[in-house]
Amino acid sequence: MSEPILTRSDAPGSPRALILMFHGGKDRSSEAVGGRSLSWQRSLAMQRAIAPHAHAEGISVWLLRYRQRGWNGGRDPIADARWALDQVRAEHSGVPLTLLGHSMGARVAVHVADDPQVQGVVGLAPWLPGGESINALAGRHLVVAHGRSDRITSFTATAAYVERARAVAASAEMHDMGPVGHYMLKGAAAWNAVAWSASLGVLAD
Repeated sequence: MSEPILTRSDAPGSPRALILMFHGGKDRSSEAVGGRSLSWQRSLAMQRAIAPHAHAEGISVWLLRYRQRGWNGGRDPIADARWALDQVRAEHSGVPLTLLGHSMGARVAVHVADDPQVQGVVGLAPWLPGGESINALAGRHLVVAHGRSDRITSFTATAAYVERARAVAASAEMHDMGPVGHYMLKGAAAWNAVAWSASLGVLAD
């Protein structure tokens, strides 16, 4: 895949706001993200679940598919996210955005939250290791949700990140999803509900 791909679910007419979704990935991988990618498919299922609610509010939902699966130091997925933000701006300049990311997607989101159209970030089971930058969240809202049975990313590290982010963010809060794991399969309806309500709340603020 030579460039990233956006899967769009557009509200009728001109949207008043937009949710831009980023899926998960791996620490290191140069493998292309295909249509069978489970990380991308999980976010696609969430996009389909929340889109009817979003459309009723005049909000479009777009999902980015990265070129490669890996974080790989962050350069490539962050570049893909910047590309997606440019696509939004080209068609909907000035429309407010929520960035909605799962796992690595949340890590990507907190790095590009400084885009002028972004109101804030919603992170689901986020991958936010110690020392991760909070700078791009200055003046933005941050909402994260994490399960205590997650064995892929750290509930404790997420809580520490949220606490640090309060120093610069307009607001920062964390939802405890209880004894659920990383992949948003158990309690999928609850994950979808918090994703939608938090994204809408960020835009309302």
